[in-house]
Parts: sequence; structure tokens; C-alpha cells
Amino acid sequence: MGSTTEASGYQARTNPWDLSRVPGGSSGGSAAAVSAQQCAVSLGTDTGGSVRQPASFCGVVGLKPTYGRVSRYGLVAYASSLDVIGCLGSSVADTGIVLQAVSGHDKFDATSSKQGIPNFASQFIPKDYLDSKPLKGLRVGVIRETLADGVDPDVISSLQHSVSHLEDLGCTISEVSFPSFSLGLPAYYILASSESSSNLARYDGVRFGNQVFADELSSLYGDSRAEGFGSEVKLRILMGTYALSAGYYDAYYKRAQQVRTLVQKSFRAALEENDVLISPAAPSVAYKIGEKKNDPLAMYAGDIMTVNVNLAGLPALVLPCGFVEEGSSVLPVGLQMIGAAFDEESLLKIGHIFEQTLQGYSFVPPLVGDDF
Repeated sequence: MGSTTEASGYQARTNPWDLSRVPGGSSGGSAAAVSAQQCAVSLGTDTGGSVRQPASFCGVVGLKPTYGRVSRYGLVAYASSLDVIGCLGSSVADTGIVLQAVSGHDKFDATSSKQGIPNFASQFIPKDYLDSKPLKGLRVGVIRETLADGVDPDVISSLQHSVSHLEDLGCTISEVSFPSFSLGLPAYYILASSESSSNLARYDGVRFGNQVFADELSSLYGDSRAEGFGSEVKLRILMGTYALSAGYYDAYYKRAQQVRTLVQKSFRAALEENDVLISPAAPSVAYKIGEKKNDPLAMYAGDIMTVNVNLAGLPALVLPCGFVEEGSSVLPVGLQMIGAAFDEESLLKIGHIFEQTLQGYSFVPPLVGDDF
């Protein structure tokens, strides 16, 4: 768990663009492997942005499908109402091919949808066959609250260049306001932590998980969890247990569920007026390893762009759109596109056209072929 991989049960990952920086998290290893060209595609889990934020940090494409599009059978549950299997690739087409392969109803997962699966590959039209305005008439809404204070000015600049590019492709751009947007972050952490507290209770050293030898059952439970869970996992279990405890359930968990309903209604209203919504994928580019390790609130705030999408259960695509220079490093910036439920087809089509027509950028880390 966490947005950096520094709390990994194996070891912290590094970012192929700058080995002193994090690749994002929690699926930072998956994104870094694709970015470093160690594999063509990879899978990750997206509970609050754990596929999309690493995709942004590592300059690759990351797709969070609609909740229920992909089976969660076999996944270690963190927050069951939010967890989604996501896809990462070096291009929108590769990512769409992976989604095609893993989508569909699964009798072993009651939350998997029986919704039909379109042919995603049919949306990948070669650049030479595109019209001069291939996205003419597409209504794009820019979420105003994602360009507020706390977002790196260079990230905002990259988003504005992306907006200009979409206009050149024929899109109609408007600004959308989400009054409940800032409430999504605290609501997400209450709900996710509460569900993790429940889901991870089964890892007691008897039925599941790491087992430590002990003379008493209570010691077996305690010691097995102490050694089997990392610091970030323990922190979130404790947060969730507190939120679900007597006297605090109504004050925290119930109110967080009410905020979730507000977020869902806001997205529904915005997507009735727009075909797709856009925002930065993260408020900053990849930061230094250790920079936020001792400030969990600052690390959690980095998820503000992505968590609302999980609360609403909608699909979102992140693809690289520009760069930011920080010292001697050139770091990628990700653009997030949010669509209507089960409309990954449109997101992949728009993303593929955007990607093919974006001029002057190569999202291959300078270290690839050298240190990697």
C-alpha cells in the first residue's frame, strides 16, 4: 500500500526516468517495468489511483476499467468496493489489447459485470486514416478543482497544452466544477481503510498469511501480523478499525458513504453534459525517494486527482502528455481522461488519437538501454 512502493514487502522500486525518484504506487513496479522496457505490458491494482499515478510518474499508459469490468477473483482484497485490476502499457493500443484479454464476467466474482465487451482494437485507427479533425464534436470537460492551489504550475501548463491539442483535434472544451471534489480524498481514506481492516482480518497466521511460531493463540495472531504486514498496511488497518469502532461509525464511515454518493452524482451530472472529463493524473511529477516517507498526509494528498474516480466506479485512462524539468531531470506528466461507466471503448479511441497526433515527444527514459 502507499503511493511510492517504499512500503513494499520486497523492496522499494526506482523510477526509470531518475533513479533517485519514486515510480509511484502501489503498482509502481508494474509501471517502472513497462517504462524501462523490461516487459511489453503489465497488470496492477487500482484502489485509489495505484495504476494511474505510477503511469503518470513513469511516462506510460495506465487504464483503470469500470468497477466490475474485470474479475477480482485471485486478487488480495484491500478495499472490495474500490479495487480494480488495471492495465499498463507503452501505448494505448497495447493497453487496450490487455483489457480485451482480461475483461468479462467471472462466476467466481459476484461483483464482475455481465456487460458486453466491445472490440477495443477496432478503435485503433492508424494516423494516416484520420481526418484533419478526428475528434470533431467531442465534448471535453476540464475539472476546475484539479487546477487549483497545490498543483505544480508546470503540471497545469502541460494540461493546458493538452487542452490546446484536443481543440486542434476538433474537441469542444468547457470547464466543469465539482464542489464535492476535495471531499473525495478524506472519504476515500476512511472507506478504504475500513474495508482493509475487515478484509485483512483473515490473515491471522492460521487460515491465511505469514505464520510465526508462538506458545499462545493471541501471540500467534499478533506476531504473525506484526511480521507479515508492513508499516503502511498496519497504519491503514488501525485507521479503519478506529473508523468502524463503536461511537465513531456514524461520525466517519457513514458520512464517508454519503460523500461517495455526492461524488457519484457529480460525475453523473458532468458526464451528461460532456463526453469525457480531463484532469492531471497527479498534482506533481515523481518526487524524491524518502521525500514524503515521514509525512503520510502529504503522500495521501497526492491521490487527490484519482480517488474520486474509484468512489464513482468509473473508467479512467492516463497517458503521458508532456514533461517537467526539475534540476537535471526531465520527468513525464500524465493526462487523465475519465469516461462514463463501461465506456472504455471511447476512452481508448480518444487516447489513441491523442497519442498518435502528439508531436515532438518521446516517452522513453534516457536510462533505457544503458543502466537498465
